[in-house]
Amino acid sequence: MSTALLDAAWKARQNACCEYSGFAVGAAVEASDGRIYSGCNIENASYGLTVCAERVAIWKALSEGVREFRRIAVVTAAESVTPPCGACRQIIWEYCGDIPVTASNATGDRQSWEMHDLLPDAFDCAKLKR
Repeated sequence: MSTALLDAAWKARQNACCEYSGFAVGAAVEASDGRIYSGCNIENASYGLTVCAERVAIWKALSEGVREFRRIAVVTAAESVTPPCGACRQIIWEYCGDIPVTASNATGDRQSWEMHDLLPDAFDCAKLKR
């Protein structure tokens, strides 16, 4: 895992808007050309409008025209490493494909997965073909 990618995720986490949960998350996604896009979770009083750090990072990259990705990192200060939630797993799969996902916590614990392990038999546009 790239130190730069984890560093970008930790830096993004500092900007988390998590007044409701108190659970700050940072993420960073690396494009195929090496550029890094980061994001933090942004909560809202209408909880359904809350956006996770992983989706913010991916959407920032997509909005800049990026369509190919190498890997993603997710960081929290939780006691154990925290993998992406189900909604983020779907977004990662759909826009980034079967990339490596690394999660880390403040004590330096890390765990890595391939997306196909986090989202087996994923639903995507291939399932929409008639």
